[in-house]
Amino acid sequence: MPFLVAAVVLFGLLCLLNLIVTLGLLRRLREHTAELERLAGRPAFAPYDPGVLVGRTLPEAAAGARLVGFFDVGCDTCHERAPQFAEAAGGQPALAVISGDGAKAGDLAAVVGGVSSVITGKEADRLTHALGVEAFPMFLRADPEGRVVAADTELAGLTGPTGLAAATTA
Repeated sequence: MPFLVAAVVLFGLLCLLNLIVTLGLLRRLREHTAELERLAGRPAFAPYDPGVLVGRTLPEAAAGARLVGFFDVGCDTCHERAPQFAEAAGGQPALAVISGDGAKAGDLAAVVGGVSSVITGKEADRLTHALGVEAFPMFLRADPEGRVVAADTELAGLTGPTGLAAATTA
């Protein structure tokens, strides 16, 4: 009989512990539900459209560049596209804007620096923010007056009658 009493008491304690944990879980769920309802009024995430850059004028720091590439040291795609940018930049005024510091910035600068001017550090961050670039890599083609006429996250997006091919022949 003492084993039965001990088993019933143990079972009761386990039920009480389960009830306490369940009530705590319900309280947390209510808090999270309230937070989600509060956040529901915020605008949903929209993909970045490089087209918003078309028509803007390049800042003084980028004056004269016909092809501008924005790179970030933490962006793997930027490191992959840097050689393509260097190839596309050959023979025309080009500018590479590299956000971030450290050895990776030096690696990017080494790849694109032979065929284009390079801006790094705080000046690169200022130029990136001044133009409103929010995605990396970002490639811009500008006309001789410094207005952005094409913008894309792919160099291939700058080809065609209004893209990169027109810039290299103009």
